[in-house]
Amino acid sequence: MYPLIRNRRLRASESIRRLVRETLVTPDDFLVPLFVVEGKGVKEEIASMPNYFRLSLDNLEKEVKELWKMGLCSVLLFVKVDEKLKDNKGTEAINPNGLMQRAIKTVKNACPQMLVMTDVALDPFSSYGHDGIVAEGQILNDETAEVLAEMSVSHAQAGADFVAPSDMMDGRILTIREALEDEGFQNTGIMSYSAKYASAYYGPFRDALDSAPVDIANVPKDKKTYQMDFANRLEAIRETQMDIDEGADIVMVKPGLPYLDIVRDIKNEVDVPIAVYQVSGEYAMIKAAAEKGWLDHDAVMLEQLTAIKRAGASIIASYFAKDFIRTLG
Repeated sequence: MYPLIRNRRLRASESIRRLVRETLVTPDDFLVPLFVVEGKGVKEEIASMPNYFRLSLDNLEKEVKELWKMGLCSVLLFVKVDEKLKDNKGTEAINPNGLMQRAIKTVKNACPQMLVMTDVALDPFSSYGHDGIVAEGQILNDETAEVLAEMSVSHAQAGADFVAPSDMMDGRILTIREALEDEGFQNTGIMSYSAKYASAYYGPFRDALDSAPVDIANVPKDKKTYQMDFANRLEAIRETQMDIDEGADIVMVKPGLPYLDIVRDIKNEVDVPIAVYQVSGEYAMIKAAAEKGWLDHDAVMLEQLTAIKRAGASIIASYFAKDFIRTLG
């Protein structure tokens, strides 16, 4: 007890603080989201995500080579497809020569050792902006899961290491796992968005991919019938355990900072790696406040990333990956 024990001795200098630090964020923790578009020479900044870009395949190739040189070894691919290719069945999503399939091959050709994860959901391909097939004002679960399984097989055929279902349909992990097994892709992993909340933090991401739900009659105006209610905690554990039982190798909590209690709850219950997605709204808020001079960009970024890992994350999907590397000097 005091005065024999003085906790401040272990805070007295930067050297001792570094020596006893409990949580350390490293480049190996990051999964880098990348947005891909058609065209050539395209590198267009996303207005609501400063210093983040949509990339054509040629610039995607340059980007992954740069990431690899920086020590970042994993990417998560998203595609923005032309409106004329969208329908209510996700037809373009399973096109073997589709943008996602070509993006996977581009990354693997440019940097074979780069770990490639792919978004599996219908919203970028949906004329309604939903993660599933729409019928009579409902999002169809089982029919959607079958298309997601076809998407996953298509991504595996193109060379994806992991597929990442972000849709929150019931039972889709088992459907995808069985489809991958049937097609000989036993080694293709699944990172499931297991606890994905119906959050207001996704706005900039939907701008990036033009994937927000459309406002027309007989179509749900939001995603609350399949994404989780942000008031719920125990449900997240149940959802996560079900995904593990169905074959998920990695589970994810999304968004990040507002849901760290969920991360810790799940960490206490399961023994598979946990990913946390620090989403576009979290990124945009720091960028905007820093631009106004209201906070220190790097200090807040590092504090939030550390908090995410401290809560139990094994993997951090974050738009700050390159910014973090820059702070290492």
